[in-house]
Amino acid sequence: MIVYEYPFNERIRTLLRLEDLYEKFKFFVHQEHPMQHHVALATIFDMLEVAGRADLKSDLLQELERQRQTLLSYRMNPNVAPDMLDAILAEVDGVSGALVAAQGKTGQNVRDNEWLMSIRGRTIIPGGACEFDLPSYYAWQQRPAEARFNDIITWFTPLAPLFDALALVLRLLRDSGGPVKMIATAGSYQQMLQGKVYQMLRLTLDESQGAIPEISANKYMLWVRFTSQGGDLKPKPLEDDVPFELTLCNF
Repeated sequence: MIVYEYPFNERIRTLLRLEDLYEKFKFFVHQEHPMQHHVALATIFDMLEVAGRADLKSDLLQELERQRQTLLSYRMNPNVAPDMLDAILAEVDGVSGALVAAQGKTGQNVRDNEWLMSIRGRTIIPGGACEFDLPSYYAWQQRPAEARFNDIITWFTPLAPLFDALALVLRLLRDSGGPVKMIATAGSYQQMLQGKVYQMLRLTLDESQGAIPEISANKYMLWVRFTSQGGDLKPKPLEDDVPFELTLCNF
């Protein structure tokens, strides 16, 4: 099964982009080749670009507090397991506390490092991080893999509370909706949302169908048009009926 996600607003779009970068970072930082560690470091620079919004930290703190109050309201509900509720509340409190304790602007430790900023400035240029452009960076790449790993983790660690917070917010958001089985007749599906506000859409379908969803949505209407890829990989309209599962998520 393949899951496609579509954000309904810029805030969720930013969180999904940062989550994608974090997944890439975790993969490459645990590799050993200098080129793989270069990608991990360049990904940190990309994170700083995406997380450049000054209010991202406060947005996450506000959302976590809102989730905390919502969870607290479930205490008197007999259908909610107290131990599971307490565990989630403890996780929310821990993540919020770590984010509050993170001082300064996101990634300020990287911005204050002149050597890292010189590398960041060169990586913007295609092929700009060559040996003759950045000999000190080339020398660092020749260090043992463990030493490079430790350096990169040290540079990333101040960013970790932000990524723990956005991971929890996205997890709670994804868990907020239940999947509903749908069928796109002749490859097309429309649904009126009647002004109800959603944060994110999740669409799940069997990869063996070879269907690719193109999603467009606002607070009034959702539209999904399925395409397929031929030998040239160019998307082509799919005229078959496509069964899929649709989840509309909102806190």
